[in-house]
Amino acid sequence: MTDEPLTIAEAHRDPLNQMWSALRGWWVNIVIKDIDQLAVVKKIKDESGLTPRYIFMTCMSAGIAILGLILSSPAVVIGAMLLSPLMGPILGAGFALATGDALWLKESAKALAAGTIFAILFCAVIVLLSPLQTVTSEIAARTRPNLFDLAVALFSALAGSYAMIRGREGTIVGVAIATALMPPLAVVGFGLATANWTVFGGSLLLFVTNLMTIALSAAVMARLYGFRTSLSATQSMMQNLFILISFIALAVPLAFSLKQIAWEANASRQINGAVKDQFDDKARISQMDINYDADPISVTASVLTPEFEADAANKSSKILTRTLGYPIAVTIDQFRVGTGAGEADAAQLAAAKAQQQAIADERKIAQLGERLALIAGVRSQDVLIDRSSKRAVVKAKPLTGASLATYYELEKRVSALEPGWTLLIEPPALDLPDIAMQGAAPSEAGQRALALVIWAAVRVDAPIGLNGDAKDVDAALALLQEKNIRAVKRTSIPRRSGAVSVRWLAPDEVVAANESSLSPRQ
Repeated sequence: MTDEPLTIAEAHRDPLNQMWSALRGWWVNIVIKDIDQLAVVKKIKDESGLTPRYIFMTCMSAGIAILGLILSSPAVVIGAMLLSPLMGPILGAGFALATGDALWLKESAKALAAGTIFAILFCAVIVLLSPLQTVTSEIAARTRPNLFDLAVALFSALAGSYAMIRGREGTIVGVAIATALMPPLAVVGFGLATANWTVFGGSLLLFVTNLMTIALSAAVMARLYGFRTSLSATQSMMQNLFILISFIALAVPLAFSLKQIAWEANASRQINGAVKDQFDDKARISQMDINYDADPISVTASVLTPEFEADAANKSSKILTRTLGYPIAVTIDQFRVGTGAGEADAAQLAAAKAQQQAIADERKIAQLGERLALIAGVRSQDVLIDRSSKRAVVKAKPLTGASLATYYELEKRVSALEPGWTLLIEPPALDLPDIAMQGAAPSEAGQRALALVIWAAVRVDAPIGLNGDAKDVDAALALLQEKNIRAVKRTSIPRRSGAVSVRWLAPDEVVAANESSLSPRQ
């Protein structure tokens, strides 16, 4: 047998094959040899099932998350991430997918679906009961997922899967914070409760991105570490293709979102520079708000300057429209300040305090509307609020067991809580009380009844009829007409001795009544 020289291709291929075989042998015999696959699978299965504890912890985590988001408190939101048990069924779904365990996959999917629904509904209920329903910075940050969010979820999922496989459970704490599964789910509940479908859709996409990335990455790690599978070679190939297509399907829209965010960041720098260029070096931009969703794009800036620039807004708009290629509408509020840095800082501080006060006032008004709506049994949208005159009016629904006196007392109590505001509750036209008379004047109880009648007549804005002894009716009628209440004496036949009966008049009774007995309403 003669030794023939190797061809160039064979000479190059042989070392590569040897290197690959050595690397594969090291991976199989050294890296994954000591992994107890049964123990790992049992551990993940125990944490991926649907249990009462899982539902309870999911709801508690969701409640903490939504409160932290509404209060715009990152520390509270992080606490919710640490409590969230959603990572368990997601990792379970990934490992079940890799091992071909259909029953495990079904159980994990059931737990994940139940946890998701409970979390969304629980958050929605909290938001509906909350007087604060403003989109905070923490909420807004979870409504525009991008490719970076996919990368964070991918790296976190690989780390989490590795920690579970290698028995490094402590790492899961950091993974829970990085993936942030619960906050976007809480924002979904916020969007549902407030019917804000932009917030709802954006946060739902972020949650689905994290969920899919974690599950698919867990499946890849399980396959990489050689977990036993019942899938055939063809099924494994189809599964690999499915994972690849899923990642691409997630990456494409997120890449477009990242591109838009990058464009907006660059546009914000150019807008800031264009506005600042209209003023001298001593001017300072105190605040700038940009609405990229408006058409044209809206820019509102507050500038502290020692000298006013009459055409600054128009010049900025033309420059930015030409530079960015989109129509830009610029509004600039100029505030004259001295040339000293101290004066500019003081003016900026005053503007910031005014803005904070405006936010606080709006929050107070929202709370006031919620309180009145709760008392009246209506929606907060049904409360009419006049901010300029500090006046709020609500038409109450009939409440079981409530009388006119109930609404009267509720109005007094809520008014006492809001000094400086005029709060009016318009009650339903319930039965009016009789006015007890003593001599030619109401008794002590009759005075209370008279006050209630006057209050109800003003709120309902309807005429009333009086019935009783002629002298009693005349006395009561005079007192009502002093308050400009439309009242009619119906008859001189008393219904009860020492009392004037009062009732609402129907439209046909008003027409039939003696018009001269009506006191015109001012």
